[in-house]
Amino acid sequence: MKKRNVAGGGNEMYNLNWSRSDLTRQKLGTFCEYYAKMSLASYGVSIYTSEVDDHGIDFIAESKRGFLKFQVKAIRKGTGYVFMREEYFDISDQSLYLFLLLLNDGEYPIEYLIPATTWDNDSSNTFVYHSYEGKKSKPEYGLNISAKNIPQLERFKLENMITAI
Repeated sequence: MKKRNVAGGGNEMYNLNWSRSDLTRQKLGTFCEYYAKMSLASYGVSIYTSEVDDHGIDFIAESKRGFLKFQVKAIRKGTGYVFMREEYFDISDQSLYLFLLLLNDGEYPIEYLIPATTWDNDSSNTFVYHSYEGKKSKPEYGLNISAKNIPQLERFKLENMITAI
């Protein structure tokens, strides 16, 4: 792994240290959006961005299938939960994808491209829906990421999905 000299004089593994305290959620989100765009662009997909993200879509891309919409999420340390608000994540939209990045310290991001329709067609406890009926929280679609569930995500790895888009 490549190490880089950083201000302050020490050698640190800066670019793969996802848990460092100065990598705020906002900085991480920005990085992951750029990373997702560059990964798709490396496969020849055309990327279109907007200055305002007001509908839960982080970017649009054009592939051989036409225009596709992406929401980008990241999770550190390989396990946990990510969610998309129901109002912004239409699981009947065949052009909508979750671009998920799993970030483990010392490793490059593991990339997954998950069609939104998966939540409508999957009965496992990996892809879930929470209505929060009668509660403050708004309804959401979620993804339970655990050591047990990671094998179920294998089919959604970017290199396995890129030909489908």
